[in-house]
Amino acid sequence: MHTPYTADGRLPRFTAAAVQASPVYLDPAATVDKAVALIAEAAAHGASLVVFPEVFVPGYPYWNWTMNPVQGSPWFERLHRASVDVPGPHVDALRAAARQHGVVLVIGVNERVPHSLGVLHNTLLTIGPDGALLGVHRKLVPTWAEKLTWTGGDGSSLRVHHTPVGPLGALACGENTNTLARFTLLAQGELVHASCYIALPVAPADYDMAEAIAVRTAAHSFEGKVFSVVACSTVSPEIVDAVAGDDARVRELFARPRSALSGIFGPDGRPVTEPLVDDEGIVYAEIDLARCVGPKQMHDITGHYNRFDVFRLQVDNRPRTPVAFTAPEALFGAPEPPPFPLPAQRPVPPAGHQAAATEEDA
Repeated sequence: MHTPYTADGRLPRFTAAAVQASPVYLDPAATVDKAVALIAEAAAHGASLVVFPEVFVPGYPYWNWTMNPVQGSPWFERLHRASVDVPGPHVDALRAAARQHGVVLVIGVNERVPHSLGVLHNTLLTIGPDGALLGVHRKLVPTWAEKLTWTGGDGSSLRVHHTPVGPLGALACGENTNTLARFTLLAQGELVHASCYIALPVAPADYDMAEAIAVRTAAHSFEGKVFSVVACSTVSPEIVDAVAGDDARVRELFARPRSALSGIFGPDGRPVTEPLVDDEGIVYAEIDLARCVGPKQMHDITGHYNRFDVFRLQVDNRPRTPVAFTAPEALFGAPEPPPFPLPAQRPVPPAGHQAAATEEDA
């Protein structure tokens, strides 16, 4: 585990950017282009860390909430065709943008896997300022209606990454309600937490999504004495037209206010600056990790303010695969490298490289 201190004995101080935006719905190449432009905009405002929403590329399966499973089945196929291979050209474009602008990037994608056409993962990519793919975290448990689309991940990706902005972890949406998942990151020394959400106007009538995001973000920041950067998507008119069509009831649901919140929260659980609710934009704030030290003297739940002789958390971080061969070389030749702990790295493409649309993206 790396020390968070820099070579000159200081803790990192930097500007973070939380992006609240809509994808170009079910168009991965155009959505990546939009993401690249937003990365450039954030970097121009001095951001060293840029966090995007959950499954930003190419969007969230809202039909799971508004249609029955039979009606929604063709949409699953559309999403699968528009999803992202890791590694692949869309990821290459994001890596190139991170390297070009020198930022640490966290962004959500729908990830395909080669072994099954029925598997999609809700995946968070963490990319370093040199373009290296540091982490591929697959959401452990799809929430409620999301189980119609996504397969759960495993414990191999619950990792904190040593970056120039400090020890960085990331969770997707409802995972930020999972106390044990959050503790797993904190116990690895996390000081900067990326929380990636989607706007959820289709939630039950008494559910305030903006408030729920704020409560969960404040809780993690206060409990762990960490900074949290929370990024949430928005619902564009294009998404409403695609999913709701001429259904007046569904269109009314999508118009519901307080469905998205993005911002930066400090180790006291309070917003560092005013969060952004519902509208597209980027929230900026300065993060000074030295602010994490003092509060930990009072409550350090991964140190003196715990009883590890009483409590013990064991995490199975082994990668889970659908089949394991005793002698794969004898049967099929040399096996492909496993997707975890990190996918195979391809050379970082030249700066300005854009993801080319493939036949699957059509």
